[in-house]
Amino acid sequence: MMIFPPKKSLGQNFLTCPWVGEAMLQSAELNLGDTVLEIGPGRGALTHALAATGAHIIAIEKDEALAATLAEELEGKNACVKIIADDILTWFPRAQKNGTLPAGYKVVAAIPYYLTARLIRVLLQREPRPERIIITIPHAVAKRIVAIPPHMNLLALAVQVYGVPRIIKTVPATCFDPPPKIESAILEISGISDDFFQKERITQEDFFALVRIAFSQKRKTLVNSLGTMYTKKLIEQALDTRNLPRNTRPQELSRECWVCLVRTLASMSVIPSPDSVGARNPDNY
Repeated sequence: MMIFPPKKSLGQNFLTCPWVGEAMLQSAELNLGDTVLEIGPGRGALTHALAATGAHIIAIEKDEALAATLAEELEGKNACVKIIADDILTWFPRAQKNGTLPAGYKVVAAIPYYLTARLIRVLLQREPRPERIIITIPHAVAKRIVAIPPHMNLLALAVQVYGVPRIIKTVPATCFDPPPKIESAILEISGISDDFFQKERITQEDFFALVRIAFSQKRKTLVNSLGTMYTKKLIEQALDTRNLPRNTRPQELSRECWVCLVRTLASMSVIPSPDSVGARNPDNY
């Protein structure tokens, strides 16, 4: 394959260490007939490894020159591999509508890091959802995603209501060309579904409307941060009803505690519409 110089504008840091791909494949547990979505295949180090599994591979590459070269290398030799030159954020909505991605597909990718939070949101919150996601992301972001109370954050909460995240391995910067200035990690999100919302009998819209307000001022207590939308008395009443201290901060609550607050405030008919809080998002999620 021709050696294409990385393009900073596309956030290109090409994977070079074979062991990283091997660890990702082991976590993916691929079987014949599985459909795998790869995002940003780049020079194809991971794509070649995926193709060898016999799974059906759909690789979306924004760089047209890279996509064309990778397609020439792989598509003629392996009918199960499809390389598509496109932007994942515009391709994905079309794929949802036309049924390109079957239920239970898997994501295995060394993604461009500038896409991390937005891409995870798109994959988790829209049907069809993947069964499992295995991606390389900045190590600091991976640690945020697997956080637990009292160190929760909006990104962690938004991932953990859909699946179970865990860090598989730490990946040094030297495993990429060019080496990024930060350490990376392989993150796995398994057991992905919207079962949490169905089980708890709450809507995703009500849940995220509330937590986005709270985390927009995460250093404040809930009485103060939620007080931008509700009266102090009302928030104190909701906290008291659920036996939560009045000085509770958003990072201290588990997803189950958030459900309790959503239900309590919904019973008081004060959950705001998602549109009213959509722009207030400090964690870019």
